[in-house]
Amino acid sequence: MKVEVYERLMAMQASRRNVLKAAAGVSAMALGASAGLGMLAPQARAQGNLRSEILKIPGVGMGSPTDADWQKVGEMCLEGTRSTVQQGEFAGVELTFMGLNNQNLHNFLFRGFLKPWEAYTGARINWIDLAQADYNARLQQSIATGTVDFDIIEMGAPFEGDVCGKGLASEMPDWVKKLIDMDDYVGYLKAPVGTWDGKTYRISIDGDCHTFSYRKDYFDNADLAAAWKAEGNQGEWVAPVTWQQVQAVTKFLKGKKDPLTGGEAYGYLDPLKGWGGFGFYFLESRATAYAKHPDDKAWLFDPDTMKPRVNNEAFVRAIQDVLDVIAAQPADQINADPGTTAFQQFLAGTGSSLSWWGDVGSMARTSDTSVVGEVSAFSILPGSDDVWNDGKGAWEKLASGPNYAPNMAYIGWGIYVMARVDGDEKKKKAAWSAAAHLGGKDLSLWTSAYPSGFQPYRNSHFNYDEWEAAGYDRAYIEDYLGSNLDSYNHPNAAIEPRIPGIFQYYSVAEDELAKTYAGQYKSAQEGADAIAAAWEKLTDQIGRENQIKLYKASLGL
Repeated sequence: MKVEVYERLMAMQASRRNVLKAAAGVSAMALGASAGLGMLAPQARAQGNLRSEILKIPGVGMGSPTDADWQKVGEMCLEGTRSTVQQGEFAGVELTFMGLNNQNLHNFLFRGFLKPWEAYTGARINWIDLAQADYNARLQQSIATGTVDFDIIEMGAPFEGDVCGKGLASEMPDWVKKLIDMDDYVGYLKAPVGTWDGKTYRISIDGDCHTFSYRKDYFDNADLAAAWKAEGNQGEWVAPVTWQQVQAVTKFLKGKKDPLTGGEAYGYLDPLKGWGGFGFYFLESRATAYAKHPDDKAWLFDPDTMKPRVNNEAFVRAIQDVLDVIAAQPADQINADPGTTAFQQFLAGTGSSLSWWGDVGSMARTSDTSVVGEVSAFSILPGSDDVWNDGKGAWEKLASGPNYAPNMAYIGWGIYVMARVDGDEKKKKAAWSAAAHLGGKDLSLWTSAYPSGFQPYRNSHFNYDEWEAAGYDRAYIEDYLGSNLDSYNHPNAAIEPRIPGIFQYYSVAEDELAKTYAGQYKSAQEGADAIAAAWEKLTDQIGRENQIKLYKASLGL
């Protein structure tokens, strides 16, 4: 999205609020006009606890936040900057920031958060806005050609092998570590995540895992329950907890009526179109319960040989599951990417369930576009009645019951500073100051609670009282936050490898999956074999021995 379109969108957003929010916005703007942005933070502090105050902006149920809200939150959370930077200290410094513009989130919020930072420090930020599907290609081009043209980047941990491993990132200064309180990160985001060769490079702003979002109104519906029983389906009509149950529910709902909208009912929503490598995570989330055995840390590759497991029986079953319910998906689902399934379908009232990141949980209750806020519920990803033991080459049923393996998809977004600033101390400090502002402890609570592109990732984000005070229903937030926390702490979580080229693997997998879903391969096995063959070529190109070393290290082997 072009900057002029962004500015126009921000101007239009104010009209989308209800009367109460509009009145509150007018008052806030009047205050800003008379007193200046610099007056907002001390006034907010005088009113009480900063965290509770920022969570009132705009308030749950008061409509989608606007640029004015983002700027106000950024100003109120500027204390860390004031404690480490003199006013005007970065005058004359220009920084270039590369990040996403998906769903009007990510860079859109960063602009607002950083405007008061720019006003205070004197620095200026130029923006490179990328769609999710374009992100990997743009980053890889910069790496391959040695033309890194940005000073700060919003990037996920999977790219650390490509960027930090090649010496392209700036090592985090000690003053930044203290400022952002890294000890508050949930366990799986602590070192070695964000580090390379013992050096720290990342400020976390997100904690990614896929959870299962579903609609209670489907499973509370008496007519659907009666039809389920009348058609001879097994068990009670309840929200599915295994992929076998997900399949049964999805097939059953074909031809039924949606209890909320009265339109066509649909079950689980599969994204069948690629998303610049990010779409492969959704096939993974169908596969992890099948593929991640509790006694085996590996699930994507064999750790001793880097032989792909993507064409073993576990992944083939997951691909076949998708093929088996394509006919029960919405029309033209072949052109639906993950953004479509979450934002144009599920939140807009289409479908009973999907796997997605935490955005769905916060946006269901705080976005103008959501119609499912009152009926949404959450859990860890479904399990499986059996799990593939790759070492034995056989399916097993665990004595403990179904196998669960939450997908720690992407390990969250972070902010990284590029090594190209290291030769200019003033610019380096400015870049790290901007990054630290975006990764601040208090500001991160706001991004977790409101539409941002990020989900909870700090231990302090799981104080349910704070969310309830902001306007979230207690049962809802215990459900939503609990699904994240249970995934982060699960003993059989499927952890993503931070190895060079991981998104090259994912992108080629997307290409082959698209062919499989379109019927260009005769079977799920043939499609999976094509992915495995492409992965083998990539591993040889990158260097098998080094990939084995790094893959084992990422698994703690």
